[in-house]
Amino acid sequence: MDIKEYIKQRINESINIDLEEIIIEIPKDKTHGDYSSNIALKTARILKDSPMNIAQKIKNDIEKDNNFEKVEIVNPGFINIFVKKEYLFENLCKAINENENYGRAKNKNNIKINVEYVSANPTGLLHVGTCRGAAYGDNICRILDFAGYDVTREYYFNDAGVQIENLGKSLKVRYRNICGFNEELPENGYHGHEIIDIAQSIYNEYGNSLIDEELKFFKEYGTKTLIEIIKQDLKDFRTTFDVWTSEQDIRNSGNIEKCLNILRENDNLYECEGATWLRTTKYGDDKDRVIVKTDGNYTYLVPDIAYHLNKINRGFDEIVDVLGADHHGYVSRLKASVEALGYNKDKIIVKLLQMVRLLRNGEEIKMSKRTGLTITMRELMEEVGIDAARYFFANKSLDTQLDFDMDLAVKKSNENPVYYIQYAHARICSILKDAKEKNIKIADKFETISSEEAYDILKKIYEFENIVKDSAERKLPHLIANYVYELAGLFHTYYAKEKILTNDEKYSSERLALIKGVQITINNALNLIGVSAPDKM
Repeated sequence: MDIKEYIKQRINESINIDLEEIIIEIPKDKTHGDYSSNIALKTARILKDSPMNIAQKIKNDIEKDNNFEKVEIVNPGFINIFVKKEYLFENLCKAINENENYGRAKNKNNIKINVEYVSANPTGLLHVGTCRGAAYGDNICRILDFAGYDVTREYYFNDAGVQIENLGKSLKVRYRNICGFNEELPENGYHGHEIIDIAQSIYNEYGNSLIDEELKFFKEYGTKTLIEIIKQDLKDFRTTFDVWTSEQDIRNSGNIEKCLNILRENDNLYECEGATWLRTTKYGDDKDRVIVKTDGNYTYLVPDIAYHLNKINRGFDEIVDVLGADHHGYVSRLKASVEALGYNKDKIIVKLLQMVRLLRNGEEIKMSKRTGLTITMRELMEEVGIDAARYFFANKSLDTQLDFDMDLAVKKSNENPVYYIQYAHARICSILKDAKEKNIKIADKFETISSEEAYDILKKIYEFENIVKDSAERKLPHLIANYVYELAGLFHTYYAKEKILTNDEKYSSERLALIKGVQITINNALNLIGVSAPDKM
């Protein structure tokens, strides 16, 4: 068990306070203990006692536990806790024994979570903005799975409706252009270079035999080709999915009609000015929404409602949608629609990802050199590498704009956080390899480690399980990215001050254990954010 959780339980046993109320912090000033809490101040009114008296009771109870060195009380009621070093060494041995499973939940918690991410329309290539959603979605799925949740990774293809009509029209025009016809793209057509490439592929395969072919062929050919490209780009970005859901399949299944029937039975539909409206204001939206237009066609909200009903019917406890910042106004109507169907809207958790700015020489890059349009996921991977892309997208909270420094991402120096972390891992692997060749074993008992830098590492390794748990519960992958950077920093500081391999075998074997714990933890943390942990650099 993580130390913070362990301390929480000891406090809970002492004063019977909800674990969620107990906040355990790591003091910046190390003279204030390994951990501290203000719980005595927070609970004085509830427990009807002075903070100092409450703190004294907690101190007396915790000091009975052999895992703690001492407990100090600081006026007006702060509690500073010093952990016995043996406790930290026990965890180090645990990390080494569990290896790639260190930090992983021992048991599944039977909470089923569906995470839908990327879900870009198959009308063009994935771009840099999509990269952020892909990284976030994949990271949170890795972390949730590691933390014991039952996770389903899902991609929803909007392969029906107006966008696909425009894709088909655009592709047909580009194909006819190649065949010698001087035609302009439709008003809402797609200008991407990939449309020209696909049109060329059609021409290479069929020649000019499809000049008068129906639009259906071009829609289906274009959609299928782009879906294959999208899937390959995502796979190369180390982003995987369990389920690929098609909007066309949702439409063909009759789920839309079932949805409308439920909404009608719940008295949540009405007719006005020749259109059908959904009473979303009844459930907190700022205005009611048209769902069937005057021409009889559905608005884009309708298949989305049916799709979410489909996910609810699959038995998920939580449904996480990772959407772009431009969907901010969409959240309330989506949740209102789910509630109008008769389900708890809190099942739906929407994560909005903010914009990404690519920077070079401090200036924003807006256009791709290759296509003249938005920079694609493939171009970013080729230019900065997958590891740098994955880490840079992971190390900032999703709700903040991300400035992606292309120059920094490719630097082979400690300025680059990816290089800094991976170099720590590679350096440790090199030392471990050297030790193996010299037949120096990794210790399981400790007597010679005493430096402050070593204990900082031990405490940081111990935090990993709680960081994973916290990151999963709050769905914040950047906690992992920042944690592993800090751990790498502690190793670099330690390595600069203390030699690992010496002529003293006992001394060396104990320090090998310490850095082995670091190596395992860095490897596991990097894996949770889709970054490789190289053995050499």
